[in-house]
Amino acid sequence: MTANGTLRTDLKLSGQPMSTPLKDVHTISRKMVGHFVQNVTPCGTLPGDAMSGEIMSITGTCLEIAVGMLDGGQIPEDTDRLAEAAAGWAREGVPIDTILHAIHEGFKLGTDLILASATAGDLDSVRSAVERMVELLDVMNTIVARSYIREHKAVVGEHHSAVHTLTCALLSGHPTSRIARESGLDVAGEYHVLALGIPKHPDESHPRLSGQVVARRKLRRVQSELARSGTDALSLLGVDGGTVLLPEPSASRDQIEALIGRLSAAAGVPVTGTLTLAPTAQIPEQVARAHELLDLVQRLQCEPRLYELSDVALEYQLSRPGPGRTSLAALLDPLDDHPELLETLQRHIANEFNRRRTARALHIHTNTVDYRLKRIAALTGIDPNGRRGLWQLRSALVAKAFADHAEPKPRTPAPGHPV
Repeated sequence: MTANGTLRTDLKLSGQPMSTPLKDVHTISRKMVGHFVQNVTPCGTLPGDAMSGEIMSITGTCLEIAVGMLDGGQIPEDTDRLAEAAAGWAREGVPIDTILHAIHEGFKLGTDLILASATAGDLDSVRSAVERMVELLDVMNTIVARSYIREHKAVVGEHHSAVHTLTCALLSGHPTSRIARESGLDVAGEYHVLALGIPKHPDESHPRLSGQVVARRKLRRVQSELARSGTDALSLLGVDGGTVLLPEPSASRDQIEALIGRLSAAAGVPVTGTLTLAPTAQIPEQVARAHELLDLVQRLQCEPRLYELSDVALEYQLSRPGPGRTSLAALLDPLDDHPELLETLQRHIANEFNRRRTARALHIHTNTVDYRLKRIAALTGIDPNGRRGLWQLRSALVAKAFADHAEPKPRTPAPGHPV
């Protein structure tokens, strides 16, 4: 660097221009590409024509830019070739860390060639050369990263758009063959239909936080975890849940249960899922069924986990409209003026009749649980401590959960971003 702070233009080592070792661009490019094949692992999997063609060409371009800068020139404005190559690598799915690693390996080789003839008397020139090379490395990394990320976002956006279109078609029962053909996405013969219920995160009600922002972040975490699941899931999710389609047999019941656990961890709240299996043509009907089941377990305040129809078959049947449901629901009419007793009964059943768990859930003593159960028996004439009475009350609670509301409608998934 000169006294006024500008970069020197007469960079020399041992009396020769510092750029001299790099001027045989073709030979050095071939040497560098051979080094990439041996030391940058993914490069070894590329076809020979890519290594000898495009990558050789880009390596030569980078060397020509380096030579020009070492000879005192400025970084050329025309770096479109490098930017176009980075965009192409993004489209082809070449990892960006591989690209940046190759650039750094190339700079190390080039620096070794430049400094091979340096002596103690070349200290000032070496310092100026290093500053110049660091500047060049920074610019090239920036060009590559910016172009790669821009193209990657475009590719991801196109993929998400195609996935969204395919997911909507499957959920609505519209033909999918054209969409699959145009997008390159596969359509399975059968899908696990998973309805998800995602409760509010506590921070959504925090007075100093934006509930909408917290909810959107929760949703993005869930979507990211779903994308990492490796199940080729198609989903339409909102902040309170939605629908996920998992190709069968890509996931077993145990794997889907594990997925619910990971989604709960990602959301920061316990997620509930209800599962059905459907041939592709029957997905709309099974989506409605899955959301009916989800509505059922949520109304009954069941433990958040994965449910299938077989897990709640009796409750599902009791929820169907008719004179039987009306009669069962009427058994609990005496508790209408005693909401704490109705809540105790709900909790006690949800906790599988475990007094201690019910007491913990309600923050009361177990003796209080016993007292309230006796009050329920006195008001309804049905003893919750007897097997027959407990099943009567459980059935009545299911019936009441639906008789007190309008007939449940299949929940339409909230608008969201498919994964």
